[in-house]
Amino acid sequence: MKSIEQIRSDFPILNRLVNNKPLIYFDNGATSQTPNQVINTIVNYYTQLNANIHRGVHTLSQESTDAYEQAREKLRKHFNAKKSCEIIFTSGTTESINLVANGYTSLLKSGDEIIVSASEHHSNIVPWQFVCERTGATLKVIPMNEQGIWNMESFDNLLTFSTKLVCVQHVSNALGNIHPIAEIIEKAHQRGAKVLVDGAQSAPHIQPDVQSLDVDFYAVSAHKMYGPTGVGILYGKEELLNAIPPYQGGGEMIKEVRFEGSTYADLPYKFEAGTPNICGGIAFGAAIDYIHELGIENIAKHEQALLRYAVEKLKELEDIQLYGNPDLSKRTAVISFNFRGIHPYDVGSILDKLGIAVRTGHHCTQPIMDFFCIPGTIRVSFAVYNTFEEIDTFVEALKKAHMMLS
Repeated sequence: MKSIEQIRSDFPILNRLVNNKPLIYFDNGATSQTPNQVINTIVNYYTQLNANIHRGVHTLSQESTDAYEQAREKLRKHFNAKKSCEIIFTSGTTESINLVANGYTSLLKSGDEIIVSASEHHSNIVPWQFVCERTGATLKVIPMNEQGIWNMESFDNLLTFSTKLVCVQHVSNALGNIHPIAEIIEKAHQRGAKVLVDGAQSAPHIQPDVQSLDVDFYAVSAHKMYGPTGVGILYGKEELLNAIPPYQGGGEMIKEVRFEGSTYADLPYKFEAGTPNICGGIAFGAAIDYIHELGIENIAKHEQALLRYAVEKLKELEDIQLYGNPDLSKRTAVISFNFRGIHPYDVGSILDKLGIAVRTGHHCTQPIMDFFCIPGTIRVSFAVYNTFEEIDTFVEALKKAHMMLS
């Protein structure tokens, strides 16, 4: 892999000052920064390719179409889907989940069951509440313990032949816990249920093999994988995508339109109504290239080393409360913590004055915070360009914040 200095030089934003301090960016769980390789792809698109796709005979349209479909193929290979048509471009994980939820609204009925977990992001709770309201299906929740670990015995009891969908995250955005997705999928399939996995927080650190997992749907966002905002994908098994109706109508997703009725286009276009985020899709492909250039195993190894170093440093501080699985081998590079008796927002504000970007609040996981009876946490999340020296500076800043607020 490149040296850390070479990697950091790929990310121009890391050179800027925040409040007259060198930026230390520890909010990668919200969005990662973007390397020159992706930025240059975006610039090249708008200066050399900019045209609508799939519908023009002119050169720019054909070249844009080729670049967009090449990106889809890169994503197919990365996630090991069988066919490119199983990769649906969306605006991100949230839209991907809503696409499936809206599709299943017409397939579920009263008495059917959907299972989620207690640690889900709101984006993987609220769409299923909508579905249950519209269909009469029941929403069930896998409980977790004080470390955010799911109770798999309870999952076994929740799972019945009335369960139609299990919709769970691969990695907790609030705690970093890696969940037993393979076991979930196997057990759900034994009951005839389909499984949707929210991969927003796992895909930057783990390369999921959708065929090996035998997962039915898998959703990710580019902006957490060194790519641009506003684009992501839904992977779905071909037969399942064919079985659910589209939830948006418009150009591109149709085969024939007549006032008497319309027919839908084949996959993947059935779910890609209107002009897509063409530049975003192409840039997502460039982000995948960048991840492969570094090697996702190398990325994960570096991030795991940062995680272990930071946890040991944090444990030395007074009044610290850490959340999440204490077995760091079952975590990605996310740490949620608080100082006892101090509001996380106050700590985050002081850190910002020192040029350190962290996330404070409930991280769109209010049920987790309610479980712990806290208003939120301070969350630090690392990426491949972060350093041990940044962690040292961060810990010294925390000491200062603690002293000021105690």
